[in-house]
Amino acid sequence: MAGGAYGERMSARTLITSGGPWEEQVAYSRAVVQGDWAFVSGTTAPGDGIAAQADAALARIAAALEEGGFTMAEVVRVRYLVQEVAEFEACWPVLRRWFGEVRPAATMQQCGLIDPSLRIEIEATAFRG
Repeated sequence: MAGGAYGERMSARTLITSGGPWEEQVAYSRAVVQGDWAFVSGTTAPGDGIAAQADAALARIAAALEEGGFTMAEVVRVRYLVQEVAEFEACWPVLRRWFGEVRPAATMQQCGLIDPSLRIEIEATAFRG
């Protein structure tokens, strides 16, 4: 590819931070906006149970997207990482409240999280255009 063509197709990259210490220590951003895309890192939040944690994590995701000029209505992909599959059903009402009309492509995966008190981690991708 010619150098000029590559440069013309590049778009500004915006890094969004939450200000937390992990982002600098682990070298990541809460979200990255590249052109018409926004990629939100796996997001957790404290709370009493998986549903409360999911709701709080989605609020953090919404705030990161808003900072990048996006809305939750533009989410096209979401991944739910859970400690225990059996707990995931408790999140369904929360997920319907956030994504009932949006209905992004989604994956749920069971895995260990960095802190056993965290029951769910959520990442999202949004597209505008």
